[in-house]
Amino acid sequence: TGAVGLYNLGQSCCLNSLLQVFLMNIRFTGILRRITVPPCAVQRRMNVPYQMLLLLEKMQCGKRKAVRPTELACCLSAHRVELFVQHDASQLLLHLWNLIKKQMKNVMLVGELSDLYTICMEEHLACQNCSFEIKSRSRMLTLPLPVLDSNSQRLKSLEDCLRYFFRPEELTGQNMCFCQQCGRKTPFLQSMKLVHLPQTLTIHLKRFCFGKSSNTYKLSHYLPFPRDLDFNRVLTENQCQADDNEKAAWQYGLFAVVAHSGSANSGHYCAYIRSLTECKWYCFNDSEVCQVSWDDVKCTYGHSNLHWGETAYLLIYMKKDPQ
Repeated sequence: TGAVGLYNLGQSCCLNSLLQVFLMNIRFTGILRRITVPPCAVQRRMNVPYQMLLLLEKMQCGKRKAVRPTELACCLSAHRVELFVQHDASQLLLHLWNLIKKQMKNVMLVGELSDLYTICMEEHLACQNCSFEIKSRSRMLTLPLPVLDSNSQRLKSLEDCLRYFFRPEELTGQNMCFCQQCGRKTPFLQSMKLVHLPQTLTIHLKRFCFGKSSNTYKLSHYLPFPRDLDFNRVLTENQCQADDNEKAAWQYGLFAVVAHSGSANSGHYCAYIRSLTECKWYCFNDSEVCQVSWDDVKCTYGHSNLHWGETAYLLIYMKKDPQ
């Protein structure tokens, strides 16, 4: 089934969960299997994609229920990924991604990897006094969605979070921008427009927040997310900067959930992943792997009164096959 666990090496639950999300994605492993193997032993020990490939083969070649990702962990440690500490899944994902992309020497594979995961956005800044407008495009690995609005009110669903993220925002008062055409600071309207969505889309639910005393706390409230997500039904025409062919492919099915249990300062990660070959859901909890139902996955929606309960933190969606 490919559902093989990873032993916890000491606070490595976050790393284990992210590795499972990467290695259970057959499109990612299809790229990984075509990397250029480094020529000497020292380079192989220091190469993250190669060590991920070795780990994948170790997971697939035996009948063990779990394997130890020791060599990969040592490789990551050499690249300043700290071991035996608490990690934030969104930050560690970005660190892993940058290392993988940097160490893949084949330009074509790097392009395929970017196409697989990279989101493209366009920011619009429009002066409210004249016609002056600034447009700038950016690429990102995750879509960081707030779970509270500007009045600290809870957003009620993933679709609400998406609509809130793409809403236009007036920049007034101290937030005014300098207008080259007016020659002074004026009110601006800021908006984000979606240009391109990748085959594998990662959504980051911003459940960790800073309090008034700069302490980090976790928002555990109920926030449902769908199994099927059609961006054309969520966003308006004004929130998109894409042609019809691009938007026709914006239909997604949920592939994985990286869930966090515990507080902001002390907790545990596990991953719920849908096997692309079996279409069954599995829970990867370090070395323990078991088949679960959709109702089990829905338990990660959150609950304000269950602070230790599992809460979805990263949602990974995959484009639906048009066939």
